[in-house]
Amino acid sequence: MKATTLITLATLAFSSSIPLPAHGKPTHPNVLVILTDDQGWGDLSLNGNTNLQTPNIDSLAHEGAMFDRFYVCAVCAPTRAEFLTGRYYPRTGVRGVSTGEERLNIDETTIADTFKAAGYTTGAFGKWHNGSQHPYHPNARGFQEYVGFTSGHWGHYFDPVLEHNGELFNAEGYITDYFTTRAIDFIKENKDQPFFCYVPYCTPHSPMQVPDEFFDKFSERPLEMRNREPEREQEAHLRAALAMCENIDHNVGRLLETLQNENLSDNTIVLFFTDNGPNGVRWNGGMKGRKGSIDEGGIRVPLLVRWPGHIKPGTDVKHIAGAIDLLPTLADLAGIPMISQKPLDGLSLKPLLLEKDPDWQSRPILSYRGGKKGAGPQFSVRNQKYRLDPTGALFDINADPGQYKDIAADHPDVTAKLTKIANKFKKEIAADITEDDRPYSVGHSETTPLPARDGINHGGIERSNRAPNDSFFTNWTSTDDKITWNIEVAEPGDYEATIYYTCADENTGAEINLTFQNETLPFTITEAHDPPLRGEESDRSDRGSESFVKDWKVHPVGTIHLNKTQGDITLQATKIPGEAAIDIRYLMLKKVD
Repeated sequence: MKATTLITLATLAFSSSIPLPAHGKPTHPNVLVILTDDQGWGDLSLNGNTNLQTPNIDSLAHEGAMFDRFYVCAVCAPTRAEFLTGRYYPRTGVRGVSTGEERLNIDETTIADTFKAAGYTTGAFGKWHNGSQHPYHPNARGFQEYVGFTSGHWGHYFDPVLEHNGELFNAEGYITDYFTTRAIDFIKENKDQPFFCYVPYCTPHSPMQVPDEFFDKFSERPLEMRNREPEREQEAHLRAALAMCENIDHNVGRLLETLQNENLSDNTIVLFFTDNGPNGVRWNGGMKGRKGSIDEGGIRVPLLVRWPGHIKPGTDVKHIAGAIDLLPTLADLAGIPMISQKPLDGLSLKPLLLEKDPDWQSRPILSYRGGKKGAGPQFSVRNQKYRLDPTGALFDINADPGQYKDIAADHPDVTAKLTKIANKFKKEIAADITEDDRPYSVGHSETTPLPARDGINHGGIERSNRAPNDSFFTNWTSTDDKITWNIEVAEPGDYEATIYYTCADENTGAEINLTFQNETLPFTITEAHDPPLRGEESDRSDRGSESFVKDWKVHPVGTIHLNKTQGDITLQATKIPGEAAIDIRYLMLKKVD
């Protein structure tokens, strides 16, 4: 099979190895995809890390295939976009990880759309991170069942507030354990029909929280494997991350055991990968970079694929591959047609998985990282042997996997070729990486959440943490202050407005207006609700970009008419009798029949 940098779905032919039973109808395999968050290539005992043990994840490689050099993106939402679409993420509308930049354009066709169209039952259980409001929500992107959170960060992993198909609820237990339980329920309920089960865990992403039974093992244990810059390691964070990885392995074991107990193992493709390099300085095979980098250490992650009776145990794939390849690969293995009309960047890896000596011509994998704080965008290119890094330095990864020696001057032809590829990609996506000005959609579903993450604070109002994800608005001390959300109303009509708030007793009586266009809805906060912040009591190390959380009180505001138009919906106080008005987590809008 000849590989090219870009393929068109209409020209992609699939050869199915699906067995035909006596009645002549194909028996499509189930698919279980497990994605972890901020777990690096080195966070598996499979790859030589003796600091931890991950036997269940390792077993997927022993019983199936392991890709030696598999590449994703530098951060979370972009990797998810590439997995969902088979396309480089700048083409998909995703520009970042918060405040709407994580949204996948509504004209993109997802892997769930593809499997659902083929008759599969689809479910996702975990961190979505590609849009919160319909039509960006997972239930609008092909997933019939969804349990999890749609944001990029979550502030507390024990007894968390999650959502089930758009409805918030209080879950019980540790978040990774809970996602696994719901995925197991889904598998059992759909064992008699083909299912596509996506389990995007949110760990070992911070906050660094993990049950005692896993952390106690690492609290004082000597750690032999160290980062190439050991002086930069943060011991508490490192130990918590290792414990969280072992908890993930425990839960992967629960999923595999369920498949075995339900007699589903032989007819289920299990795929495991992670979304970027490690979220801390820890052992990662001596590679350069970590999460946020487009060097090897930031984007090389594990990819393990098991399909008993089809993929030979112990298959070791040396050809480079990436997240863009997973959609065409899984569709090809399952023997189902593609339904998107957009060109893919990815290729089906089926020949590498099923053929002993595949006719395969490797192609380059491109990596992009958006600019921050005035810095321009970064591009990196990897072919089978070399990496051209964002500075123009060239490294022979086969001979120098740690990227220590720049050999660009010694290989000007290779440098020029890879630079040309990077420049061509830069030109292709130039129109797609402009500032994100998309409004938040209202009215595509019965209830539309407008979390603080997506709002803009004006005046003295502050976020509870510098990172918008899972934050709330606080320090509302002046009637000149306001909060706005830029929205586009898809269906005009009356909407019931509700806020999730907290308020100290001495601050009750605040009078606030909710305004959109020429419509104003006044309301008054008459009940105090002042719970403590939660989360710190479970942290194993200092948290960084996640807000602490609170138990929020739900307050019905009233009914407001929204015209079919775009504009700012605004909350502004007209009277603040105490030192402050309220802290606010959500504004909810529900269509009135």
